[in-house]
Amino acid sequence: MKPSTVAGTQSPVPPPDSARPAPAPGDGRPLILGSTSRYRSELLQRLRIPFSVAAPDVDETPRAGEAPAALATRLALAKAHAVARSSPAAVVIGADQVADLAGLPLGKPGNHARARAQLRQMSGQTVVFQTAVAVVCLESGFAQGSLAAVRVTFRELSDDEIENYLHAEQPYDCAGSAKSEGLGIALLASIESDDPTALIGLPLIRTCTMLRAAGVSLLAGNRVLS
Repeated sequence: MKPSTVAGTQSPVPPPDSARPAPAPGDGRPLILGSTSRYRSELLQRLRIPFSVAAPDVDETPRAGEAPAALATRLALAKAHAVARSSPAAVVIGADQVADLAGLPLGKPGNHARARAQLRQMSGQTVVFQTAVAVVCLESGFAQGSLAAVRVTFRELSDDEIENYLHAEQPYDCAGSAKSEGLGIALLASIESDDPTALIGLPLIRTCTMLRAAGVSLLAGNRVLS
């Protein structure tokens, strides 16, 4: 598991095996995002601190009877720990998102047919996007997790609207098939959340809180990248 480097810019993230790990961000510990999601990487770049990216090797199969919030929280911690085992001195961020439709977990659809079925299920409904984030450093013994619940109400969607949206966005790697940072916003009637970026996949307010608790200084003069 070889992290790729990101240095707080908006350029595309290279594949995980294409670069050396990012340097330590000023406090002696490198920062690693345990996710290959470009959406999460783009969000973390907003903090303008150096970090690297590594793919966590985690089985994301839900356990029998596992509630969506519990599933998202468990997987975020599992992903952070999976990457931390290869980089015990690093501060590692893990994240996961599960769409919760009346207690039914909706994950990433993976293909067009499943995405269409998900959007038909969610039409006219309120869905809670359970977005979990975890921060782990094995060497220091730090491990915390937090959950942001985003309530999203979908409009009544016609089949034509669903098909047009899916062909335009192809959101097959997004939980619940709704990519709100793009055309998916047109599917929605309302969004309620106390952490504005949580619906995109990484609740940055909670992430910043846990990074500070882990000893990562976010606004120190020698940490903020121009």
